[in-house]
Amino acid sequence: MRRTGVVILAAGASRRLGTPKQQVRFQQQSLLQRIIHTTHQTTARPVVVVLGAFADTILPDMQDSEAAVVINPNWESGMGSSIQTGTREIIRIDNNVSDILILLCDQPFITPALLEELITTHHQQNKGITACTYSAVTGTPVVFNSKYFPALLTLTAPQGARKIIQQHPDDVTTVPFPDGIIDIDTPEDLEKLR
Repeated sequence: MRRTGVVILAAGASRRLGTPKQQVRFQQQSLLQRIIHTTHQTTARPVVVVLGAFADTILPDMQDSEAAVVINPNWESGMGSSIQTGTREIIRIDNNVSDILILLCDQPFITPALLEELITTHHQQNKGITACTYSAVTGTPVVFNSKYFPALLTLTAPQGARKIIQQHPDDVTTVPFPDGIIDIDTPEDLEKLR
């Protein structure tokens, strides 16, 4: 029986936005609460949220959450270290996890249906990586099979797991996610979203 765990990356400092994007409100929820709520409507468990910058201000919002929270002390070194931290925590909580789904909290149009499609496609296609495609990007949300856990645990690059996807093009299957192009990095992005 395959089991997919979830790592939600929410450790960044939102420097270009100028305010913690994790706490930006959209449709009556913060972006972080929204993505946690979305994952809880899927079959994927456990759910781990990686915090870093602003952890002290975000933690109170997590009181009622079923998600596990882990703090990445090295969040400033980039997304790679947060993926490492989240992967390590998933394995610690449940070492029977066969796949890990990596999500960002700033893609507001991720739906439970999209995540279930990713997981189902991943299991059916029997490829090691199943990623979303939008514009010219192949990236998050993305599912990695356990054979890639060692690579996830040794990531150092600021750009996250895209390097792994690019290194193994023959082992990647994709799911279209046109709204994946919408993420919240700048005040202009936020204005457009609202």
